[in-house]
Amino acid sequence: MIVVTTPTGNIGQVVLRQLLAAGEPVRVIARDPSRLIPEAKECVEVVQGSIDDPAVLAKALSGADTLFWCVPQSNEQSDVHEYYLAFTRPLVKALKDRGIARVVAVSSGGRGRAISAGPISALHAMEELIESTGVQFRALRSGNFMANLLWQVEPIKHQGVFFYPLGGDIAMPMCAARDIAASAAMLLRDRSWTGQGGLAVHGPADLSYKDMARVMTEVLRKTIRFQEVPGPGYKASLMQHGSSQAFAQGLVDMFAEVGQGIYGAEPRTPTTTTPTTFKHWCIDLLKPALDK
Repeated sequence: MIVVTTPTGNIGQVVLRQLLAAGEPVRVIARDPSRLIPEAKECVEVVQGSIDDPAVLAKALSGADTLFWCVPQSNEQSDVHEYYLAFTRPLVKALKDRGIARVVAVSSGGRGRAISAGPISALHAMEELIESTGVQFRALRSGNFMANLLWQVEPIKHQGVFFYPLGGDIAMPMCAARDIAASAAMLLRDRSWTGQGGLAVHGPADLSYKDMARVMTEVLRKTIRFQEVPGPGYKASLMQHGSSQAFAQGLVDMFAEVGQGIYGAEPRTPTTTTPTTFKHWCIDLLKPALDK
């Protein structure tokens, strides 16, 4: 039995779909089961609730051997580090009590280099807590998410520009949620691996924001440009659009360390090079979002 968390999220729902297509027995933890993909509603066990609830975790993990772990995103965190650990502490207790054999978790690249990188450092602290249980463990150490650009649909659509507090020529691994999910599903279905470690998810190429602007210009058939902004200005913009001060500062801290090359902690290899190009992502997801 494989337990899937965040089964309605960008990554979790793809993991769920792939596991079901492979005929794997699946149990999900869902706050709102009505949002599950249609093919799941009749063939998965559902435990309703939140993954930071010890009783929910105990029920979901009972009799299971493998867990897909993904902390849900939020831009309202009052403490970025504590946000991730508050979910992970109940998991650590449940892992010790329930005898789960393997855990696959969504994390971030840069482990060993990131020092104060906001959510990236928090994810690495999450990894350490899970590892402390001795469970067989793999962390999916992803590069920058292509999907994060969807937060900037409005300026891209109306001004032809997107903004980040990072130099436009700094190349970094860019990955699609579907490729993270595919890597997760592969590990969840493989009962042969042991020990603890990470698997990077790099996308097909390292790209800078200027590279991405050129691809968007081609796909959208309108000029798109990237503009670097100072950290305080980016933070203020995020807060104006509903983010907490802690979340906004965490992203500023993250970009500062990305600019220092923390993603180089996981070298690119054929195994970590995943297939979805930024161009295809723009065609499949960005363009439809702009056309709404």
